[in-house]
Amino acid sequence: MIHTENLTKYYNDLCAVDQINFDISRGEIVGLLGPNGAGKTTILRMLTGFLRPSSGSIRVKDYTIEEHTLEIKRLQGYLPEAAPLYHDMLVYDYLNYVAGIRDLDREKRLPRIRHLSGLCGLNDVMHKPIGELSKGYKQRVGLAHAMMNDPEILILDEPTSGLDPNQIVEIRKIIKQIGKEKTVILSTHILNEAEATCDRIVIINRGKIVADGSTKAIKQSGRGESIINISLQNAVLQSVEDQLGAIDGVVSIMQVDKDDDILKVKLTCRSSVDLRGEIYGKIKETEWILLELNQETQTLERIFRELTREN
Repeated sequence: MIHTENLTKYYNDLCAVDQINFDISRGEIVGLLGPNGAGKTTILRMLTGFLRPSSGSIRVKDYTIEEHTLEIKRLQGYLPEAAPLYHDMLVYDYLNYVAGIRDLDREKRLPRIRHLSGLCGLNDVMHKPIGELSKGYKQRVGLAHAMMNDPEILILDEPTSGLDPNQIVEIRKIIKQIGKEKTVILSTHILNEAEATCDRIVIINRGKIVADGSTKAIKQSGRGESIINISLQNAVLQSVEDQLGAIDGVVSIMQVDKDDDILKVKLTCRSSVDLRGEIYGKIKETEWILLELNQETQTLERIFRELTREN
């Protein structure tokens, strides 16, 4: 559906996007995830034809951005971070105005507005001025605007920015519903938002792709390490290091706490193999009393920090 090859964008001497390559299939919900300034918005603006790449290429279906910008725009709906709304217009009047700009036939306008009103949850505010709406409802109006021409591709830049938790959940439900029929690309720096909404995540840092895949695949790739926490009674650190440090795959052992006769340690292990069974077997051979043994799950937040931290 969408193919980019060595996509690059310079602002004078600043390289905002550095030789990006990815493919997006029909029907995917793809999240561009990265810290502020990573290049997410620049990528979206190039995909929509708003910005010209400094080098590289973009292909949407059988069209190239260099030769078929208008054809590509007709396939897309775009919602920038600040929705471009006329606050003095009623919601219905505004959507009817957008339908006219999009050149919808007059007999199709009302059915389309009704459909979008239901999809985006606007039925109760259709005859209210946009300026009186909450930010969550304004985002819904922006979504309806972006969807007016029934695009095959929906591009959303920070669609939940500035919304409260309830509004975020509502917008997320709408996006997932839209994603059942359309290709959706959204940018965000909110980790749980990307994890809850997207089929696939592309993590970007300093204009480069540093991870690309499903949430599960990215978690599994991680940094190749896992953490196992153990609480033991009647154990001393040196003996624990001797016994458990001999297990193949245990990288390091660190004391976390020592409270009376309870020793708490953290084991860093290579994550390719689950070592909990072997660790438990070693503990059974001793006179230690095992009070706790758990493995920390690799979270998207931890991986994100590792991939985007400053060196």
